[in-house]
Amino acid sequence: MFSRSFKVGSAIAGVLFSLAVGAQDYPSKSLRMIVPFPPGGVTDIVARAVAAKLAIELGQAVVVENRAGASGAIGAEAGARAPADGYTLVMGNISTLAINPVTFAKLPYDAVASFDPVSMVAIQPLIIAVHPALPVKSLGELVLLAKSQPGKLNYGTAGSSIYLAVEFFSAAAGIKMNHIPYKGSAPALTDLMGGQIQVLFDPFSSLYPHVASGKLRALAVTTDKRSATAPNLPTVAETGYANFDISSWQGIVVPAGTPKSVIQRLNRDLVKVLSTPEMKERFAQYSAVTAASTPEQFSGYIKEEIARWQKVAVDAGIKPE
Repeated sequence: MFSRSFKVGSAIAGVLFSLAVGAQDYPSKSLRMIVPFPPGGVTDIVARAVAAKLAIELGQAVVVENRAGASGAIGAEAGARAPADGYTLVMGNISTLAINPVTFAKLPYDAVASFDPVSMVAIQPLIIAVHPALPVKSLGELVLLAKSQPGKLNYGTAGSSIYLAVEFFSAAAGIKMNHIPYKGSAPALTDLMGGQIQVLFDPFSSLYPHVASGKLRALAVTTDKRSATAPNLPTVAETGYANFDISSWQGIVVPAGTPKSVIQRLNRDLVKVLSTPEMKERFAQYSAVTAASTPEQFSGYIKEEIARWQKVAVDAGIKPE
């Protein structure tokens, strides 16, 4: 009995020693950062900016890998199934970590149990934009037009979070528009500028450059405060929908079971990267703010967001599919 217990204990000690040594040597090779959406969208923009600076802090390359599809579920699942060794990071966001658990009846990962949070990264507003040919110049005019043509206006969404946001607004405004889902912001923008869809809710960083160039018309931002980048744009709340406050956010998670020492190292370097004036200024170009946090703070935020959107879905009559 003693001999067998000693062997088991020795084996466990060996594993723990190996993990400790591995954590001390981390990172000894390049990392990959899975982005569960196509190139060009806000989550991809944020990921590439962070990956470039994080690589300098870690002393190893951080390669961005786009794995789009199913509102981010395909890429998130790939991240959840990756080895928990710190060499696979997932740039999660409001869709993959808070909305998908509410809108998917069967999700191939658990937004809480499948990941260990590292840190929040960024927060930014959505813009409500329309094709310039649409005869509306305000959110109120859009609502009146939609009411006069129920189900005829096409709106696009890139991700389940934006779908839920639009349905939440539509329920509040008493309108019905036709939903056209997209795998990412870039194809949705292409169709909006081409006139295939008439309305798009999307993160500020994706839409505003096209608004500034005159290719699209912005009607409002979805946060409770106006954007410093576009102060003339009213908030949805200002147009008559009190307490309407929706933000797009991103944060980094790793597969559940990743050594805590590795998570601490990643968090330390991420906080350093996000605290630099250069990163703050870069994010500000897209009306985004850096949002570094502890792993525990990010974990709590994810749970709060899931609960919040669960209530929104119930109130709007949206059932998981």
